[in-house]
Amino acid sequence: MTTIRIVDAEEARAVLPDLSEILSDCINGGASVGFMLPFEPSDATGYWQEIADAVEKGSIILAVAEVEGRVVGTVQVGLASKPNQPHRGDLMKLLVHRSARGLGLSRKLMEVVEAEAARRGRTLLVLDTATGSEAESIYPRFGWERVGVIPDYAMWPQGGFCGTTLFYKRVA
Repeated sequence: MTTIRIVDAEEARAVLPDLSEILSDCINGGASVGFMLPFEPSDATGYWQEIADAVEKGSIILAVAEVEGRVVGTVQVGLASKPNQPHRGDLMKLLVHRSARGLGLSRKLMEVVEAEAARRGRTLLVLDTATGSEAESIYPRFGWERVGVIPDYAMWPQGGFCGTTLFYKRVA
């Protein structure tokens, strides 16, 4: 059975080991999501604690995908806090453990987090993803509009520069 849901800070802290495993698995699979190799699940603990704190403060929406009671996917929306951006959110870290890919979890996670962002008054979401990555090809299928590429924006986890492709989506 698959469940996609928005979690609060307490729930995020409770599934921290699963979230850490997902992040580690994705980085070790080549995802450029802000971290470098080598990367173990224990390296992710501090990151996920910060995310749980941000969820508690109301500055991040965190969604998780569970398969048979185990969290295997996640995505976040950072809620812009600038006075001139109350309508905007930043989609971040759409991650699905390699063992759970092919189940449609990315699409389901996106649908749930986009709806929650809209419910919280966000009408425009933006994201960036590594140019040439598997992730880059999925966003247009979910209705996101490609804006362009910034070369040498970040690095792959194993080293070497990668560009980033920018996308946006209007949600209601």
